[in-house]
Amino acid sequence: MKIFITGISTDVGKTIASSIIVEALQADYWKPIQAGDLKNSDSHKVKSKIKNQKSKVFPNSYQLNTPASPHLAAEIDGIVINLSEIKEPKTDNHLVIEGAGGIFVPLNEKDTIIDLIQPDYKVIVVSRHYLGSINHTLLTIEVIQNRGLKVSGIIFSGSENKSTESIILNKTGIKCIGRIDEEPYFDQNVVREYADLFRENLLNL
Repeated sequence: MKIFITGISTDVGKTIASSIIVEALQADYWKPIQAGDLKNSDSHKVKSKIKNQKSKVFPNSYQLNTPASPHLAAEIDGIVINLSEIKEPKTDNHLVIEGAGGIFVPLNEKDTIIDLIQPDYKVIVVSRHYLGSINHTLLTIEVIQNRGLKVSGIIFSGSENKSTESIILNKTGIKCIGRIDEEPYFDQNVVREYADLFRENLLNL
């Protein structure tokens, strides 16, 4: 199973969600594009938060120095991101693929994050509650579906908002994998607790 993790915006909890899914499935992890924070990248964070010994963290296809939209970070580095250079790693294991920001974050003058999603990927959308998040969540899901791709699940991140969660789930008919609460910290033990909670829903995608 190949799972693509995207968010309704930046900083909504994609990397924590990825860590939990990796731990739940003892899956491999791959973030195709990392922009900025190279010494403490999302790959480093996922690796530090999982306990199992089976998961492999694959290297980024592009490591960009500036914490900015990938197209701009690449321009500052004097390169252009080329989709043909982004090759999915080969593995017999489950693979969790984490995007960058939302689905229309630009990679170059033509391509955006959504262009990384392949037809055989199961897409999970991470939604975090804020004013406007219902609109952003519904837009994200509709755009993915309009590309002929399937959204297999939603993970809610942050404090519970029953009204928001209910309207998103009712309007989309998409399965809720679970909700990640506002925890004081996320270490291996907390990630494993969520992994145990989410595992059955993930295996039934």
